[in-house]
Amino acid sequence: MATKILIPQLHPRDFTFPDPQDASSEGLLAWGGDLKSERLLRAYTKGIFPWFNEGDPILWWSPDPRLILFPSDIKISKSLAKSMKNYEIRYDTCFEAVMRQCLLTRLEKGQKSWISEDLISAFCDLHEKGFAHSVECFFDGQLVGGLYGLYLGGVFCGESMFSTKSDASKAALVGLCEKMKDLGGDFIDCQLPTDHLQSLGACVISREKFLGMLENALENCTTKLW
Repeated sequence: MATKILIPQLHPRDFTFPDPQDASSEGLLAWGGDLKSERLLRAYTKGIFPWFNEGDPILWWSPDPRLILFPSDIKISKSLAKSMKNYEIRYDTCFEAVMRQCLLTRLEKGQKSWISEDLISAFCDLHEKGFAHSVECFFDGQLVGGLYGLYLGGVFCGESMFSTKSDASKAALVGLCEKMKDLGGDFIDCQLPTDHLQSLGACVISREKFLGMLENALENCTTKLW
């Protein structure tokens, strides 16, 4: 008989999390709590992130394996290099718009999204506080692609990306890698393995290795702010 794993509920006034290594085989670690800035920052510095459908309880994850991208490993094909000449990369000029476009893109494809109004509000608050950032791709003055996430000093915790024009999200990712190089950052946390990101240079590592790299990066990065 399979052993049933009980997933702990977070207390509204306690921002501590269980050990990420105690997550279920799917990566589910805990549920409940809230999306306050302090809790979110505590989570991401421990390799934990929220992922849930709107209307459901907040679910907290620490998957195994994990996908990361070293900025110097980004693969730029000839076709992508050609496309990038048509785009302008900007940083933090329209953070909320990027989040909403990530949401809209998923909804237009008939997909569910964890990017709820509460999450948008929470990340906009983190953006105002200097933790959440966006990379934007413009074509003829119009936003056509981008991504957003948290920069915690050494590590960019990627959340979502979108594209309404060919290669626009890839161009934004290249822009993020260039920014990370300028900051002396270690790596980008891509969370869950995907063929798309692996084709661009991301690699799969164990959760245990990821957590050790995360701790080391946060301790040793000299540039803590974007």
